[in-house]
Amino acid sequence: MDIRKKRKRFIGAFLFAVLTIAFSQKNAFAVPSIPERQVRDKVASASDDLFTRLASLPGVKIERIDPDSGFAEAFDIRLLQPLDHDRPTGKSFHQRILLSHVDVTRPVVFVTEGYALGWNAVQELSGFLGANQIRVEHRYFGESRPESMKWEYLNVWQAAADHHRIVTLFREIYEGTWISTGWSKGGQTALIFRHFYPDDVDATVAYDAPLNFALEDPRIDAFFETVGTEYCRKRLIQFQRLALENKERLLPLFEAYSDERGYTYSVGLEKALEYVVLEYPFSFWQYHHIDCCKIPDEGAPADSILAHLRRVVSFSSYSDRAMNSAAMFQFTTQLGYYGYVTKNVQDLLSNTEYPNSAYAPQDADLTFDPRPMEALNGWLQEHGHRILYIYGEQDPWAAPGVVITGKADALTMTLKGENHYTFITSFPDEEREKILTTLERWLGTPFRIE
Repeated sequence: MDIRKKRKRFIGAFLFAVLTIAFSQKNAFAVPSIPERQVRDKVASASDDLFTRLASLPGVKIERIDPDSGFAEAFDIRLLQPLDHDRPTGKSFHQRILLSHVDVTRPVVFVTEGYALGWNAVQELSGFLGANQIRVEHRYFGESRPESMKWEYLNVWQAAADHHRIVTLFREIYEGTWISTGWSKGGQTALIFRHFYPDDVDATVAYDAPLNFALEDPRIDAFFETVGTEYCRKRLIQFQRLALENKERLLPLFEAYSDERGYTYSVGLEKALEYVVLEYPFSFWQYHHIDCCKIPDEGAPADSILAHLRRVVSFSSYSDRAMNSAAMFQFTTQLGYYGYVTKNVQDLLSNTEYPNSAYAPQDADLTFDPRPMEALNGWLQEHGHRILYIYGEQDPWAAPGVVITGKADALTMTLKGENHYTFITSFPDEEREKILTTLERWLGTPFRIE
């Protein structure tokens, strides 16, 4: 059968079966001439050996968890990491790692999270490669928080050193090809890790990862002048104005909704609502496919206006729950972020300043330093080989996306009409074929063809 047809068959099965990997325990050990009981004993023996090897890694606490579909087994691991890698015997914290195991000889998909770990989701590359998967919670997030939140150690260098130490340790067990990946801020994290430790992995896939050069990157402002259709752009501005013109009617509803969920707003109720309205275009394009004809218009009742705002923007993001945000500290000091376009609604706002840095820890030095991202960009252009960048055309984070110059063996794929939820499986057949062929060339490892 033609290899292209085989790959299409595999991808279709992959989507239907939700990443059912053939390299399961049964296929790995079920030899017809061996009685079933002996097979089970062999599986248990291999499993016990893996657990012992993992538990023997320095600084590891480990427990078994239920594996997701297609994996033989899974582990929740806490690795003792130095708070400051320049002082490895100093203060430390436990970093959470989720390992989903197939076989020590199979490839490893190394997932760098930008935030806390949620459930043990299967990354699409793990399905394509029949790979083991290691997901790493970012330092200072979730359960990977040091006892003392010394903000100076939440920086790109320390995070990259975390990932380098993990890869170094787990390479003692996993001998196959390694590919790093991450989505959004996790994609940024994957690129940063690759910059500082370029030989730790064989290739990188960065999904929807921005590369900002300013605290409020102007390329994002410019994006809102051209994204989508002129009709949609006007409808979004009209809705922002509609919401602000109806503040007096919205504020009691906004307060009641927030009270039900325990949201409080130190910035003030009115200003919090204004933050939500200013955020509206960014979240609209980033996450949603909403027919612009169905956006509430003049004469809409207040509850319909608030319901639409609630559908598009997370109110909790502007509540006190979002204060002292570790992510906002990173955005404000090294990673860069976006500001709000106020020119279309300034006459309806109660203030002139709406900085996102208000949600960063105020006891920290919040001076923005553009040099880490500028250095990263320079390295990516010259030396960022075997890196795939995936973007959605209508994602605001694509505006400050990595623009490759052809000096490095890299590939950018941007999917027309799509947003921040753009993955390899999102692309049509021809473009997906180009992606998979490129990855196969880089890795020297064929993707699973059924």
